[in-house]
Amino acid sequence: MAVKTLQDLLDEGVDGRYVLVRSDFNVPLDDNGVITDPGRITASLPTLKALAEGGAKVVVMAHLGRPKGEVNPKFSLAPVAEALSDALGQYVALASDVVGEDAHERANGLTEGDVLLLENVRFDPRETSKDEAERGEFADQLVALVPDGVFVSDGFGVVHRAQASVYDVAQRLPHYAGKLVGKEIDVLKKVAEQPAQPYVVVLGGSKVSDKLGVIEALSTKADKLIIGGGMCYTFLAAQGYNVQKSLLQEEMIDTCKDLLARHGDKIVLPVDLVAAETFAADAANQVVALDAIPEGWMSLDIGPKSVELFAETLNSAKTVFWNGPMGVFEFPAFAAGTRGVAQAIIDATAQGCFSVVGGGDSAASVRVLGLDEEGFSHISTGGGASLEYLEGKQLPGVAVLAS
Repeated sequence: MAVKTLQDLLDEGVDGRYVLVRSDFNVPLDDNGVITDPGRITASLPTLKALAEGGAKVVVMAHLGRPKGEVNPKFSLAPVAEALSDALGQYVALASDVVGEDAHERANGLTEGDVLLLENVRFDPRETSKDEAERGEFADQLVALVPDGVFVSDGFGVVHRAQASVYDVAQRLPHYAGKLVGKEIDVLKKVAEQPAQPYVVVLGGSKVSDKLGVIEALSTKADKLIIGGGMCYTFLAAQGYNVQKSLLQEEMIDTCKDLLARHGDKIVLPVDLVAAETFAADAANQVVALDAIPEGWMSLDIGPKSVELFAETLNSAKTVFWNGPMGVFEFPAFAAGTRGVAQAIIDATAQGCFSVVGGGDSAASVRVLGLDEEGFSHISTGGGASLEYLEGKQLPGVAVLAS
């Protein structure tokens, strides 16, 4: 069965109909509760605007952070409701609960074109429960907010999770893929099934274990696998280098040795590093060779020669998938690696390469470092979801839309 799209729903007509939407508003906040990267809110606008302009009564579900099933003001969606109001150009009310009295009163009072945001769905432990009956009970209560309603799945960052607001709600209502989810799947399908060669994958982030599946899956498809970020130190340790106090997964060293033995002709590792005395923005630092990290220091970025090597590898690419920064880009002294590799991808894109930034910290780094978002073919909103898709895993929140 083919997945129905938002356009299919709009063609049917939404004027006066309740539409329950799952968006992804899991945005980063600073210590004062201010949104530091509104990318996911911006990405949700096409679907929400189309529904509101079509006259729908829109009820939006989303989560923020990991409140672990408890009401925690720190993870309230209040900043999101304010930012969404500004972005949509209309007032977005925030219910003070998820499926309680206030949510029902506000949902009952919606008129054509109104948008209501429910409080953080993860304030209810049933949202992420492994018990299907518990999730189902919560899904029933969410569905009760939208009499004779329909469901639009538009939170790509959560479609790899079988959670109540993503998966179980879709089993209970007529369901459609929102514009964002539809676009993400189209782009990733192109990368997964028909990548133009040479195909280069750039992986960063902290842990090898988090990326092991995608390394294994893409080692047979990609021409080169560039590895930087915290995960590169376990590979360097596997090559015999003393990485001192750099991030290291000792239990993964043998796995990295095996990967290098099998795919060493494809794996591209750093050739120099930026070492720091401590993990701090103002730490004393220096560019060092792989075997010259000072005693007790740690590496927080790849060095300039590594950027040159990686850029050279990227220069001839026709398809690039990038997931994970090259270093601690939040600290200016250790942002050059990520900036340099990102710019190399932008340069390749300008020459006709199809480039995808795989969400998460890599997408955040593009905005934090002030890089041109238009310089990439696509910036995903879902790091984990995009990785799992490329691994070949089934995404529950997508599979259910085809049922």
